[in-house]
Amino acid sequence: MSDAASTSKLLPVQPFDLVIFGAAGDLSLRKLIPSLFNRWRDGQIPENSKMIGVSRTGLTDESFRTLALESFRKFHPVENIDDEEWADFAQHLFYRELDAANPDADWSDLLDLFDDCGSKQRIFYLALPPGLYGAVSKNMAAAGVNCPGSRIVLEKPIGKDLASAQAINAAVGEVFDEEQIFRIDHYLGKETVQNLIVLRFMNSLFEPVWNANSIDHVEITVAESIGAGGRASYYDTAGALRDMVQNHLLQLLCLVAMEPPLDLAPDTVRDEKIKVLRALRPINAENVSKYTVRGQYGKGASGDNVAAAYAEELGHDSETETFVAICANVDNWRWKGTPFYLRTGKRMSERRSEIIIQFKEVGHPVIADKGREAQPTRLVIRLQPDEGVKLLLVTKDPGPGGMRLRYVPLNLSYADAFEARYPDAYERLLMAVVRGDLALFMRRDEVEAAWQWVDGILGAWSEAGTPVHKHAAGTDGPVQSAMMLDRDGREWFDGS
Repeated sequence: MSDAASTSKLLPVQPFDLVIFGAAGDLSLRKLIPSLFNRWRDGQIPENSKMIGVSRTGLTDESFRTLALESFRKFHPVENIDDEEWADFAQHLFYRELDAANPDADWSDLLDLFDDCGSKQRIFYLALPPGLYGAVSKNMAAAGVNCPGSRIVLEKPIGKDLASAQAINAAVGEVFDEEQIFRIDHYLGKETVQNLIVLRFMNSLFEPVWNANSIDHVEITVAESIGAGGRASYYDTAGALRDMVQNHLLQLLCLVAMEPPLDLAPDTVRDEKIKVLRALRPINAENVSKYTVRGQYGKGASGDNVAAAYAEELGHDSETETFVAICANVDNWRWKGTPFYLRTGKRMSERRSEIIIQFKEVGHPVIADKGREAQPTRLVIRLQPDEGVKLLLVTKDPGPGGMRLRYVPLNLSYADAFEARYPDAYERLLMAVVRGDLALFMRRDEVEAAWQWVDGILGAWSEAGTPVHKHAAGTDGPVQSAMMLDRDGREWFDGS
């Protein structure tokens, strides 16, 4: 299928001016600008749109365009870049040097790039540390750069605990109304995550059995094979619980566990998600050792290399967790008694993100398979690296010789099933901001409800003195993670 055919169903958005604060940083150069280029060459971005980078780094329009192209080639080496297409895109890419957090900064050079308010949608993307969100919003208002109806995009994490999240939300909320604020979690833009709603609610096979009566447990794994590396000093102020669980994993849990929404209107979906967060059983000092495990990677194998320990990357010993496993319980009618096992970590055996729905075993297995334990039905939803859905079933192994059983997948691979290149998470979310579609973004009460639950765990760890168990790099966490499930008569499923 040609590129033109593969993108023919992508509808152009309205003209916009997008300002990226922190434009010389990793997120902008690795993700945001490449995403905008891909949407440009697929014809979604109108000719009279502008994409403007802002940071304290001294760059010109031309040097910023060169930096953006070099970064694209570095971070996306398998993607072909047509020189003419890039040159066309680059003419709409601008740069202004500005310390947006400084109340005395001169915004006039940026203001000169804008058309009149109301002529185009104006969007501000804060690829900055969250502690700057309030100050930058206030300074934007004072400089007069935000028009009525302007939109602002906030990167996760929103704060480091409930109090800081509330403070950030309040500060940004003084300048922007809630419907103008897009709190981004790129996991919600993944094709497979969006398909989870369709899979659940548009197939009569699943919804009747999507409850504690039929599902034994749910596993949600977000594993990274890389270490903290150059981000170690930042990461040490956060840890796996703040960095990944509070946003990514809890958002996935909400989509798996929520009740059927009446429709897909943004607040309808988000109303159901927050009900799940409020139904999470609190974890406190009395039960924290039963429901959580903290870990930190040491030296070990990572692919063909020997990886350094986290403490070596950081330069000193630390009690920050680079791995966390949690047994979460959603105490409502649908899920009472069905645990949700969450785990995430760095320097694990492979990079993968997946949701596993394990159904209960059949009441009476009528066929014995030579002493081997019968495998339960599992639905495996893989978010990365190879997006797809598998339904693992027990079938008869073809051929003579008796009734031999085989565990096989009914497999939907997005790469195999759909020839078209579909937009990645950031591409989709950026276009959703332009359209004003809030369904894929977190509402203020969602963020704060998630932090309230996570704060309980952080406080319990501190009160109970929960240890950080060391494990070798290249493994799937400390042995205590497996033991947490073993106490329940279960185990992590790593055979997908």
